[in-house]
Amino acid sequence: MMYSQSEILEWQRDQYDHDMRNHFDILSLHKNDRLKHYAMHFAKYSGRLARGDAEEKTVNRTFVDALLVSLSAANTLHQSLEYRPKRSNNSLFLRIADASGRFNDAGEKIDHLEPFLEIARDGNQDIFDALLDFASAQHLDVGKCLQSRRSELRQRQFFVR
Repeated sequence: MMYSQSEILEWQRDQYDHDMRNHFDILSLHKNDRLKHYAMHFAKYSGRLARGDAEEKTVNRTFVDALLVSLSAANTLHQSLEYRPKRSNNSLFLRIADASGRFNDAGEKIDHLEPFLEIARDGNQDIFDALLDFASAQHLDVGKCLQSRRSELRQRQFFVR
């Protein structure tokens, strides 16, 4: 399945609105700290995928959680995501583990005052591509998945309704 630039941009805008309303604690962090926060999320999702059937959260749940974080990371990186389908034949786990490792490397480079921006953007783009390849293979309605998960997350926020 193909996803248009305007559709992806709308997902990013919706994510920004969601984050402003429900995750202001993260948005109020310095951008460098936000990137490290997202890197930890990506590592967590790699772990979920690595555990396979031993993981209580489903692959589809991990897919949508990782997609939400990828959109948030793109907004922090001032990155206009685009879908580049099937750039790898590796499993979702290997693709996420590889790209999240590179995204974490970018976070570590921040502390050493080394160039990190392109590494972070490339890792995030590769995560995004892997997730949309998965969605296409599973015939998931990405827009509905995002909307449903955001609604669940909104319910957790007792101070904002």
